[in-house]
Amino acid sequence: MHAFNRGIIAEFRENAGKVGGMFEGAPMLILHTVGAKSGSHRENPLMYRQEGDRRFIFASAAGAPVHPSWYHNLRATPAVEIEVGADREVVLARPLDEPERSEVYGRQATEVPQFGEYEQQAGDRVIPVVELVSA
Repeated sequence: MHAFNRGIIAEFRENAGKVGGMFEGAPMLILHTVGAKSGSHRENPLMYRQEGDRRFIFASAAGAPVHPSWYHNLRATPAVEIEVGADREVVLARPLDEPERSEVYGRQATEVPQFGEYEQQAGDRVIPVVELVSA
């Protein structure tokens, strides 16, 4: 795990899900996955979108040309655990199909413009949107 993510995770846990810096005020969660190749436990801090009782995450990788490792991990093992605030929950990760993927991503990019930038930077890669469904 990168030192940057370790710091965010530590701050998240020390402050019941709140972090500062570039993520201050953003809804954050920690995604727990199992490495698709390694079988090792992985943790990733992610922004999420809440729409009513639905929760979404975005495999943006900050606009990188490839999907983040955590996305490959949850595709291999869709039953994952998340931390939201001080709570932990087992959820099922369900990637959205079109046109719903574009609709949810569009709403996120409108409210958080950096997601629009990520989409441009990603080039031909379509950024997956994943719904986290309570198990």
